[in-house]
Amino acid sequence: MTKVLAINAGSSTLKWKLFAMPEETVIASGLVDRLNLPGSVFKVKLANGKKYTETQDNITNKLAAAMVLTRLKTYGILSHLSEITGVGHRIVAGGELFKDSAVITPLVLKQIKALKDYAPLHNPVQAYYIEVFEQLLPEAKQVAVFDTSLYTEMPAVNYLYGIPYEYYENFGARKYGAHGTSHRYVSSRAAEILDRPLADLKLITLHLGSGSSVTAFDHGHALDTSMGFTPLDGVMMGTRSGEIDPSLVAYLAQKLDITMPKMIDILNHKSGLLGVSQLSPDQRDLEKTQADRPQSKLALDMFVNRVVRFVGSYVAELGGLDALVFTAGSGENGIAMRQAIADQLGYLGIAIDPAKNDFRGKERVVSPDDAAVKVLVVSTNEELMIVRDVVRLT
Repeated sequence: MTKVLAINAGSSTLKWKLFAMPEETVIASGLVDRLNLPGSVFKVKLANGKKYTETQDNITNKLAAAMVLTRLKTYGILSHLSEITGVGHRIVAGGELFKDSAVITPLVLKQIKALKDYAPLHNPVQAYYIEVFEQLLPEAKQVAVFDTSLYTEMPAVNYLYGIPYEYYENFGARKYGAHGTSHRYVSSRAAEILDRPLADLKLITLHLGSGSSVTAFDHGHALDTSMGFTPLDGVMMGTRSGEIDPSLVAYLAQKLDITMPKMIDILNHKSGLLGVSQLSPDQRDLEKTQADRPQSKLALDMFVNRVVRFVGSYVAELGGLDALVFTAGSGENGIAMRQAIADQLGYLGIAIDPAKNDFRGKERVVSPDDAAVKVLVVSTNEELMIVRDVVRLT
């Protein structure tokens, strides 16, 4: 048995899971939240169900990584850090350089840093954690797992924009997508549940949460995806606008007398469900208030509308559909949301059995037994995908 650590670092959080491989069992997991802020929170959950929480002001990125390893020893999970033989890092942007996960070398690390323009909030901090864990675990193999690698071989007709071609050649202006690690896991898991080879299936996977994206798989290959050059494009999300006319963006920046970066920040952090509802980015809050607040209902209806649009267009691209797969926070737990989306797609043979759909957070086929298109709920597991890649490459 070997122990492999999956690191999922955000701009203000550090999520991690320690796996026993090849058994693929989770030994421990945790979250460090509010990094570099007052009231930083460090949480650990062990395989036996025990949970530990610590609060400390201004936990730095480096201290967070050190605390993960020291607490694993404190709680008796590790007797020595050398037991960890591999570390997998989720990296948001790999551009066109990385068509697969990669063992981290000095060159790979340099390239990850150079791709910061494609993910300015994520790539720099993720590169930093690579360097920190190289110091803390010098004997462990480190692997970068890229969110974008799934989409590097999409057809050019889908990844290019209708702009001068030299902008793609000179500046890398194309659709890169996101959530690729989640979509990759969910598509393969759905094929297992259906007991069919992924290479035989036409699938659409719906990663619906605070950030949401839709991906079409044609016989095991990503055909198209909703997120674009950045995760701002695509369906409306918790705080992101999703697709929008760029002329409107310029118009609003002028009317508001703000810079374009400030306008983009509004589209990323103050739009979507939050912006429309003027209440919350959380679908649960909107569901509770939709009877009394028309804007809450409007925001939810717009979200369903945008998802349905993408599913419909992707079925047209695929020329048919074998299965529709829900995953992530809303996808796994949003009973009403799943039903609402399926109801609008009935003309495609998509249907949900309300009795089967009455659950949260499990894996299940929720379509009627005789449905032309299977509808599944699959729990995403990006960390498992990450450690599998570590084992595969090392």
